[in-house]
Amino acid sequence: MSRKPPARKLMPGPERDRIAAELKAKYEAGASIRALAEETGRSYGGVHRLLADAGITFRSRGGAMRQSTGS
Repeated sequence: MSRKPPARKLMPGPERDRIAAELKAKYEAGASIRALAEETGRSYGGVHRLLADAGITFRSRGGAMRQSTGS
C-alpha cells in the first residue's frame, strides 16, 4: 500500500494564482521543481504545470558540471 498522501486539486482562480506566484518566486531564486514539490506536498508534474501557467522560463536540466581533478 502506498504511503503517498491523496492528490490535492487546485481550484481555478485567485488561490491557484497565489500559489503559482509563490512557486515562481522560489524557482527563480534557485529552488528546484523537485524541492518545491516536496516542500508543498504536490507532485512534480503539478508544480511544473503551475510554474508553466505562471509563465516561467525553465532552466536546462541537470546541475552544475563537475570540475575535472586533472588526474
